[in-house]
Amino acid sequence: MAFMMYMERGAIGVAAPAIMREFQISKIRMGWSVSAFNWSYALFQVPGGWMADRFGPRIVLAGAMAWWSLFTAATGFSAGAISLGITRFLFGMGEAAGFPAGSRALVPWLPVRRRAFGQGFQHSGSRLGAAAAPLLVVYLLRIAGWRSVFWIFGAAGILWALAWYLYYRNVPQEHAGTNRLELELLAANRSKTQPKRAVPWRHILRTRDLWYLSAAYFCYGWVVWLYLAWFPTYLREARHFTELKSGLASLPLLAATLTNVGGGLLSDRLVSKWNNLRRGRLAVSLFGFVIAGLALVPGVLTNNALLALACLTIALAGLELTVAVSWAMCIDIGGNFSGSVSSVMNTWGNLGGAISAVMVGYLATLLGWKSPFILASAFCLFSALLVSRIDPRRSAVGESL
Repeated sequence: MAFMMYMERGAIGVAAPAIMREFQISKIRMGWSVSAFNWSYALFQVPGGWMADRFGPRIVLAGAMAWWSLFTAATGFSAGAISLGITRFLFGMGEAAGFPAGSRALVPWLPVRRRAFGQGFQHSGSRLGAAAAPLLVVYLLRIAGWRSVFWIFGAAGILWALAWYLYYRNVPQEHAGTNRLELELLAANRSKTQPKRAVPWRHILRTRDLWYLSAAYFCYGWVVWLYLAWFPTYLREARHFTELKSGLASLPLLAATLTNVGGGLLSDRLVSKWNNLRRGRLAVSLFGFVIAGLALVPGVLTNNALLALACLTIALAGLELTVAVSWAMCIDIGGNFSGSVSSVMNTWGNLGGAISAVMVGYLATLLGWKSPFILASAFCLFSALLVSRIDPRRSAVGESL
């Protein structure tokens, strides 16, 4: 799921120059059209997370991916900036349930000590998809045009939705393939996987740790969408890469694939080694944000294009160390209601992405390409300060976790 969703997100960034040429629109208008996805995706995060907690991730994810597939294909039928924006808005409505429901799907299936790794592994699929997009989409653009890309992805999504619904079960006890030893290993989760009361929204929305986490994820969303929506365009306009060479935009995302998994694995190991949940989570997150903030500046200021690509790759790799930890902390503080808790955090992350998709277009047009990367550096360093205030040992839902 994560692979396919982010391959499509990467595809819109790679196809952006071709779309702008065909529709004869500026970077600013393209930014508004692309950001329509982020606005609806952000607005429907909380309903999506609530539905996953209430009805279970099996049916919710299958439905979300079916909707995603329909409007992915519809993107290929866009006739201009307005129809593209409308299609992307509807597309975001369906996809919004994806990651909160995916996070909730892991809760009954993973021991507590493996949750950060599980989140990192899941989210590594997203970065691998975004990394594969430049390579695949550049090829498809040359042989079939940008519209065919979205038709192919839409068809693949329908197959995924069907396979998920037929195979996944909301609890291990319902799955025919789960053996006795696995059930014993997961027995500690059993009492915490089925909600026994309504989602405690008042408690959730008054939790200071969740607001620190959400603010940091807002900054993360702004920076990562700089890469997803605009990085191929940056390489072509600011670094003068050819269309074929702009496929190197996949390098930062390939590095991010590895650090997504590595960040979660490292956090779980540090938690176990130090026997301290807060220290093990925050050490990885702080390190990642600081590395990203420091590497962005030389990456955009250097005159050497390859050195710039190397620094910007390191920056995204550092940033992605934080992703598994952020989502694991949603499970840490949300427990039984982690779908709802993670939906709040992801709402703010995608508001950051929505603003980024538009703001980068303005900044690059009015002030040049250096300005959005300098601002991204500031966001990363500010996020490091925010996460230093979080304690994932405190419940956001009024439960003992």
